[in-house]
Amino acid sequence: MYKRILLKLSGESLMGNQNYGIDTERLNDYARQIKEVYEMGTQIGIVIGGGNIFRGLSGASKGFDRVKGDQMGMCATVINSLALSSALGALGVKTKVLTAIRMEPIGEFYTKWKAIEAMEQGYVCIFSAGTGSPYFTTDTGSSLRGIEIEADVMMKGTRVDGVYTADPEKDPTATKFDDITFDEIYKRNLKVMDLTATAMCKENNLPVLVFNMDIYGNLVKVMKGENIGTLVHN
Repeated sequence: MYKRILLKLSGESLMGNQNYGIDTERLNDYARQIKEVYEMGTQIGIVIGGGNIFRGLSGASKGFDRVKGDQMGMCATVINSLALSSALGALGVKTKVLTAIRMEPIGEFYTKWKAIEAMEQGYVCIFSAGTGSPYFTTDTGSSLRGIEIEADVMMKGTRVDGVYTADPEKDPTATKFDDITFDEIYKRNLKVMDLTATAMCKENNLPVLVFNMDIYGNLVKVMKGENIGTLVHN
């Protein structure tokens, strides 16, 4: 059982069955699962992507300035963070939205100590606006925040149920790993996270548990140590 976790959620997953934006059903599903883990006494930090609203890299490919595109992506993560904070608040879970860029009164400016103190006081902390700098993904933002808040594990909730030898959505022969080392991910060139995020987790010994967050109840299962998903470690 983990005492403190960093939960990374995909912005794309928030679309649910829509093509864009936030599916409230999916959002409320996530909030209920987070509440269940919160009630187990776990301290929770969350980073959520912004791909359901705007993705900096794809903006750059369409002619947006890369830095401005990434800044638009950061703003998208703030919108998702506020939505998740609202959904958790409706379930009676206290939250704090902390931003990597100053934008009071939307959220408080992030510091490690503010975040840890809030989690120890029973708040779920939602870290938004990535690292505050362009050229970094929300995976890297998650790795950074996970290391800073001294989380026991980074839980990466995705649409697939773990790490495979190839993309299971494209290759039906792909097989799943129960656990795998960071070095093996490098060698096999597996797209679990971008290289910066992977290197940070490896260097700072932060294990990553990849699992399917879109199946209700999976978050509690991985917290209880059930063998679903893939553990990435040194």
